Amino acid sequence: MKVSDTIRNIVLIGHGGCGKTTLAEAMLYTSKVTSRLNRVDQGNSILDYDQEEIERKMTIGISAAYMNWQKHKINLIDTPGFVDFLSEVKFGLRVADAALVVIQGVSGVEVVTEKVWEFAEEEKIPRIIYVTREKREHAKFDQIITEAVNEWGNGVLPVHIPVDPGEGFSKIVDVLKRKAYECNEDGTVKEIPVPENLKEKVESSRKALLEKVAEGSEELMNKYFEEENLSDEDFFKGLKESISRQEIFPVLCGDGYSNFGTSLLLDFLVEFAPSPYRLPEIKGFSASSSENEVSVAVTDDGAFVGYVFKTISEKNIGKLALIKVLNGSIRIGQDFINKTKSNSERIGNITFPQGKDRKDTETANIGDIITVAKLKDVSTGDTLADKSVDINLPEIRILKPLVQIAIKPRSKEDEDKITEGIRRLQDEDPSFSFHLDVEVKQTLLTGIGDVHLDVILKRLKSRYGIEVDKETPKIAYRETITKVASAQGRHKKQTGGRGQFGDCWVELSPSKEKEYEFEDAIVGGVIPNQYIPAVDKGIKERMEMGIIAGYKVVGVHAKCFDGSYHPVDSSELAFKLAGSLAFKAAADKAGPILLEPIYNVEVKVPSEYMGDVMGDLNSRRGRISGMEDKGGLQIIRANVPLAEMQGYSSTLRSITQGRGMFTMDFNTYEPVPHEISEKIIAAANEEKKG
Repeated sequence: MKVSDTIRNIVLIGHGGCGKTTLAEAMLYTSKVTSRLNRVDQGNSILDYDQEEIERKMTIGISAAYMNWQKHKINLIDTPGFVDFLSEVKFGLRVADAALVVIQGVSGVEVVTEKVWEFAEEEKIPRIIYVTREKREHAKFDQIITEAVNEWGNGVLPVHIPVDPGEGFSKIVDVLKRKAYECNEDGTVKEIPVPENLKEKVESSRKALLEKVAEGSEELMNKYFEEENLSDEDFFKGLKESISRQEIFPVLCGDGYSNFGTSLLLDFLVEFAPSPYRLPEIKGFSASSSENEVSVAVTDDGAFVGYVFKTISEKNIGKLALIKVLNGSIRIGQDFINKTKSNSERIGNITFPQGKDRKDTETANIGDIITVAKLKDVSTGDTLADKSVDINLPEIRILKPLVQIAIKPRSKEDEDKITEGIRRLQDEDPSFSFHLDVEVKQTLLTGIGDVHLDVILKRLKSRYGIEVDKETPKIAYRETITKVASAQGRHKKQTGGRGQFGDCWVELSPSKEKEYEFEDAIVGGVIPNQYIPAVDKGIKERMEMGIIAGYKVVGVHAKCFDGSYHPVDSSELAFKLAGSLAFKAAADKAGPILLEPIYNVEVKVPSEYMGDVMGDLNSRRGRISGMEDKGGLQIIRANVPLAEMQGYSSTLRSITQGRGMFTMDFNTYEPVPHEISEKIIAAANEEKKG
């Protein structure tokens, strides 16, 4: 047996509040890692240990823990299910060998469940479905199977069947072994006879699994046709291979809160979840040339390759890197290269993470999840490797930031420290951005949602003592013209010596094709050729200053068609000023209007919230452009002004009780309605006076 055949790396994914962390705590308790069943709602979870997580009672960042079960080591990677923190899920999937997709027995397949399933498909990760909270009133199982099959195909097949789901739930039937079990609160089970009313269902479910397993192998298909059955050895081996190839997505059930059926889940993971040797090679790109694809064979004695799937800053320790060993092994004192940043590092210590606690070790092998402290320059998403290896893993496409706030440091001292503080936070969470927008003259912080931004600002204060005030981000409006108009721009200045003289006539007309286009229509040399570019430059500079409210002007065709010059006093500067004056005079007569950015917004919600969501979009001056029914979830598409999207993340969460999510992308600029435009222009002019 290979060194790491007995390791299982399992990432828990699912909708926020579905019970992922509760299930993980039940697994840790059942395997005797903990002496009591810790609770998220009691604030003593070993996985949700960050202060923000304890206060909010939800997972915000990746955490890892491990347990020993039947001579195997199971590494658990717990991930958030709240929309604002879904980028964390992508990093967890990168280092997992299987995903445990947790579905709540009452709510069924929810919006985020669909999204994280897509993430797992992108990473080609095997998936095992776990329907939890089967002890709750109105818990359903058959309906969830139907929803999942409709959503993900006929590879979704039950291997567990709950007996009497709901408040009386305490028994589970194992389809594979044709056995039933009564569950105990310590996570263990006691074998009991299979209920008579479920025997037929067990046999039909088992036959469906057998047929699906046989489909995956010509050898097994021939055996199945000949004998109309498979031996347990062939069946179970084929099932494990089918799960690894993502042809079968087995469905198990239990109740994490009551700790019913947890040992059956652990047994299944040991027997059927893939090991770290699932893929024969690591694929990536050359660290020296990102265009060259390379691969490294996965072997115990190969050169070290690791992946940083999370960095964390802790008081008294500094930065900690959570790393999965993808190839070879690593030991204390070993040197390696950060292939993403091209700098060398040395391992000073190695620990196995158990939530916020850690266990020291001297070495780590393929499949091990480890924590390393005090590396010089390592960030989330970095590839680490021995100097003999030339590989950098593909960059993870994080979710696009949707929500923006403007921030202003409260003191000069905070202003000096903020960039460094933000940079450190970005090392562990690359899903937010921070920049100075020169157009609106604000420092902008952009994240996945308002809660995401709130967490960033709280960490900025708690870790680095930096306080900021939040402001509403200004909208980058545009101005344009609606009519053709022309005007003269004449700059004449006499100072006693050489004067300044520039004179030009400019015609402006609306342009739908280009933001700006300049036409030289001068004939007869009334303006010498060397001064024409200066007129163009003067117009462009004046367009940046706006016409009616100080916003950049777009959609203009400018034609310089007449003018005059002085053989001594004319200069490039004089004609640049003349061009600016001509543009301003003509633009004032050309029907200037204000334009606002319009975004394509796509909202995915359960059907029961569709009416409320559409009503809210309409109240935001949104235009519904389409709707689609997708497996009980509604996709609503609309065009909405950016100015009306402020606070939408919170509103959607409130309307849908956290079960909706949205995306938005820039579409175009459109005229601002007259009554709104007047207010914006008045506010801009008032700001100029101030």
